[in-house]
Amino acid sequence: MENSNSKSSAVINYITIFGWLYVYITSKEKDNFLKYHQRQSFGLFITGFVICIALNILAMILPVLGIVGGIIGLLSLLLMIVGIINANNGVEKPLPIIGKMFENKFSFIS
Repeated sequence: MENSNSKSSAVINYITIFGWLYVYITSKEKDNFLKYHQRQSFGLFITGFVICIALNILAMILPVLGIVGGIIGLLSLLLMIVGIINANNGVEKPLPIIGKMFENKFSFIS
């Protein structure tokens, strides 16, 4: 079972990339629960960043894709909230849509 420090660190992971960096740098002892949420949140940030860059490039060609970018941004925010709720509830549950891809990725998180 995770402790309250691990739980709060897992929640902080989802609050922007700076929260993730803070937890990654300052957490001395990482249990499996914290590592799981670090992978999920890092995967969310990477996915959001790549999609945002791609849509911005495409929006220069086809301006209507700017609206799609806004919808993707909102979806990213919703996934972040789901991650925070999962971390706060102490569950290792993958994020909807993208979470399964990142369960065993990012071996540098240890």
